[in-house]
Amino acid sequence: MDQQQFLDALCGLMAIESVAMTDPTLEMPYGSGPAKALDYVLDLCGKLGIRTVNRDGKTAWAEIGAGEEIVGILGHLDVVPVGEGWSHDPKGEVCGDRLYGRGAIDDKGPTLAALFAMKDVQDAGVPLKRRIRLIFGQSEETSRWDDMEWYKAHEELPVFGFTPDADFPALCGEKGILNFELSIPLAESGLLSIQGGEAMNMVPAQCTAAFPESDGPTAIVTTGASAHASTPEKGENAISAMMDALIRRGVQSPLVDFYQAHIGYDLHGERLGCAFSDEESGQLTVNVGLARTEEARIVLSLDIRNPVTFTRQQVQSALETACAPYGITVECVKDMPPVYMDKNGKVIQAMMEVYRSVTGDDSPPKVIGGGTYARAMPGIVAFGPMRPGRECTEHEKDEYILLDDLFQAQEIYRRTIEVLANLD
Repeated sequence: MDQQQFLDALCGLMAIESVAMTDPTLEMPYGSGPAKALDYVLDLCGKLGIRTVNRDGKTAWAEIGAGEEIVGILGHLDVVPVGEGWSHDPKGEVCGDRLYGRGAIDDKGPTLAALFAMKDVQDAGVPLKRRIRLIFGQSEETSRWDDMEWYKAHEELPVFGFTPDADFPALCGEKGILNFELSIPLAESGLLSIQGGEAMNMVPAQCTAAFPESDGPTAIVTTGASAHASTPEKGENAISAMMDALIRRGVQSPLVDFYQAHIGYDLHGERLGCAFSDEESGQLTVNVGLARTEEARIVLSLDIRNPVTFTRQQVQSALETACAPYGITVECVKDMPPVYMDKNGKVIQAMMEVYRSVTGDDSPPKVIGGGTYARAMPGIVAFGPMRPGRECTEHEKDEYILLDDLFQAQEIYRRTIEVLANLD
């Protein structure tokens, strides 16, 4: 495989701004950007001599080999918006030992690494007992995954496979993702208003609240530090800081009393009664990501990542028990069950053996709190491209991947394809 050909192809793909669902149509169900990216990749496959199928833009894939079963590789061509503050070209720029650009690490770079790995396998004439199918996702960043839902309803499912959209070594599981809304009537809350956070899955960096005092309404602001909800320990929650500030101001509020008694600065649900943990995936995490006033109610939005052996019902029961005495209602608005594959099973062990043979890294397989396409289909696990200890820049300005890591990921995927295609 010519590395320059790979880089040129990737920079061409990154030059396409493929944010999903901005302008969907019947002909372009996920928007014009993802449709352009898909056309580009399918044309690239033709130039590489890899056969493709396109189901009217709803789903498409590249495939090599023969056999009744398929090994699935689930990549995605859509990206988050570029945003501001870049010091390198978000459409693709090699600078020193790095490739910068939106999609370099998430997920255009890894997807093309898998595609060029397939080309290497095909060109080498390696015998394959199963077909290898790289499915091109187009709406992963929306969290709706309309593309994979359509695929599952109409197409052949893989027996197993991976998504190149997370970390090395193999991720044998992902915690469940639960979103709850806790609400109380505004008139009974003791507050006039509250507004904090930008997204449920982020630690809020700012919160504003207003409350009555003897000389009139008073408003205060608290600040924190943002982080992803799956790692709340990396942030500072401005909503928790607000509840502290309201207590210090002597505000009489059942909502504030509940928060101080059952949440505070806890990250694992200790005082909520849901501090679950297991050997497979570790501790449950809780992030209060949003606080808002809407339709005469105050609503707190919680993002909870539950261990793989626990259920939504167990978590929700604990929340309801804690909230009931304060007149706070609980509603589950999102339930993504956990996924887990036996870390000692043949698929994970095969992938780990390849990874270790290429990198020399003996890190064990792990479970994460984030969500990848591994949740989209049975038998899929997340596998690379981020090496342990690397700076994570996905969704951020100056997103990049080290060139050595990119080319090494391609080699890992090449060997993995050969092994999984012939796994007994």
